[in-house]
Amino acid sequence: MQHRIVVLGAGYTGAVAAGRLARRLRREDAAITLVNAEPDFVERVRMHQLAVGQELRPRPLDAMFADTGVDVRLARVTGVDVDRRTVAVTDPHDPGRTEELAYDTLVYALGSAWNPQGVPGTAEHAHEIAGRPGALRLRERLAGLDAGQPVVVVGGGLTGVEAATEIAEARPDLDVSLVARGGLGDWLSPKGGRHLRKVFGALGITAYENAAVTAVAPDHVVTADGTTVPAAVTLWTTGFAVHPVARATDLNVTDTGQIVVDGTMRSVSHPDVYAIGDAAMVAGPGDKPLRMSCASGIPTAWQAADSIAARLTGGKLPHTPLRYFNQCVSLGRGEGLIQYVTADDRAVGAALTGRFAAFYKEVVCKAAAWGVANPTLGVPARRRAVRSPQTRPATV
Repeated sequence: MQHRIVVLGAGYTGAVAAGRLARRLRREDAAITLVNAEPDFVERVRMHQLAVGQELRPRPLDAMFADTGVDVRLARVTGVDVDRRTVAVTDPHDPGRTEELAYDTLVYALGSAWNPQGVPGTAEHAHEIAGRPGALRLRERLAGLDAGQPVVVVGGGLTGVEAATEIAEARPDLDVSLVARGGLGDWLSPKGGRHLRKVFGALGITAYENAAVTAVAPDHVVTADGTTVPAAVTLWTTGFAVHPVARATDLNVTDTGQIVVDGTMRSVSHPDVYAIGDAAMVAGPGDKPLRMSCASGIPTAWQAADSIAARLTGGKLPHTPLRYFNQCVSLGRGEGLIQYVTADDRAVGAALTGRFAAFYKEVVCKAAAWGVANPTLGVPARRRAVRSPQTRPATV
């Protein structure tokens, strides 16, 4: 009887995990099902590009996983029963059609969405680019703006900086500003911070620093000190919230809803469940939680897939280094910033800037997409037989 592996979510982490498992296990021994609500793999790191009108290369999941043995199921996950080992799904085009998928091993990779953080008016009036639907809605709204109208990006992290610069470069006729809770680029090295300010100045972006937004209205935002910033469009980029399904289960989760895992990405409460990417609370160097990002998520997918394969086949458990090397920031199409960091993500003095940094970031984005389609990174993989539960090592 085949071992049933169900992977929930086909973002960077879920797609990599499913593909890697398919290259590690014999098809006759393992049935791998990848569940996703959309038919295409979405390059989430490019949503700011989509929002300003750039066309992205289509990446249909059916084509990506053709002849791999992975069964792609177009469905929306509505619940997980970890006691019965089932997943409840609905047809995205017909929510009335429901189904249960049974599993022996579950890989939870539902990821995250934008986080309005309870700020009044945000859910009603702000846009988001955490996914393709939100980016397309923002795209339509930006296309309808007249010259001189104000666009406010709330959030001074990587997503906010990339979005603000992309919009300002694509639409120099708009009045773009960014509102940051802290200082502009305060996580960067001095060299990185200077370059960021230089690019903001060249693009005419106004930065409101050390300003927390406390309310969003249809035509403005309000900061904690009472400042009103005009906004024909408000883009909210202040962080992510994980998918709510895990919180409704008996899985051990954090206050934020992330699944608590061990070093192999296995749930500490349910050993037949693995969590990866944004959905997992993963300890990095110095026991510091990994931030929600593609850079964090893909190594967790490698670790989970290889751990599952090792446990099922009686192999040696792997150890994937979970650490950071750099932060890659696009600042429009012609400018970029590569900030080198310590293993636990703290900026060091070295940074690349300018057109070469923009090229570097583009290579990283392309490599990430290539890595999804080539989850063993081009290294030939031997498919191994799944051993019966009775013959597996006790460490399983």
